[in-house]
Amino acid sequence: MAMPRGIFIAGSSHMGKSSLAKRLGKNTGWRVISTDDLGRHPGRPWPDVKPQVAEFYTSLSVETLHWFLKVHHENMWPRLLQIIEWQETVEEPFIMEGTALRPEYLSTLDTARYRTVFLYAPDAVLRRRVEDASDRRNATTQQQKIVDRFIERSILDNQNLEAGFTALGLTSTNTEDAATVDTLALEIAALVHE
Repeated sequence: MAMPRGIFIAGSSHMGKSSLAKRLGKNTGWRVISTDDLGRHPGRPWPDVKPQVAEFYTSLSVETLHWFLKVHHENMWPRLLQIIEWQETVEEPFIMEGTALRPEYLSTLDTARYRTVFLYAPDAVLRRRVEDASDRRNATTQQQKIVDRFIERSILDNQNLEAGFTALGLTSTNTEDAATVDTLALEIAALVHE
């Protein structure tokens, strides 16, 4: 395998993208870019929930929440392309991670120049991770409803991403076992250094 110019780490919320990117960046010395740092939509509804975020999650259907997420990612794609092109111009290998890295956009890039890693976990694992991260069990009833909507949207996105990447012929890496991220980071770093 020729050394890729960049590595894309895709997946829904709480799949281990940031953890993998951080480990890979440390192992390779490559720049790590998070799409979350470029714009959240509207972000995780915890620990403190702004009124407009609460209204967003409670007043819209899960399908509409997911649609808004995809529109946000569509709006981000031109900026992400600029960053990718800049990294190519300065000839600096990079790692980009985030939920905005959708199959329909990544499929437009030269696959010989990049490596894409799609992280996935079963719905129950995603649910448990978000519940733990949000401390749902200690939240008020209203906060729990908001977290539940975030979970439902994330599960829909997880399923949508899996279908999209599968259609492209890209297999997913199941991150149900947290050790998978560490193992994957070592494997990819070894391939990059070959």
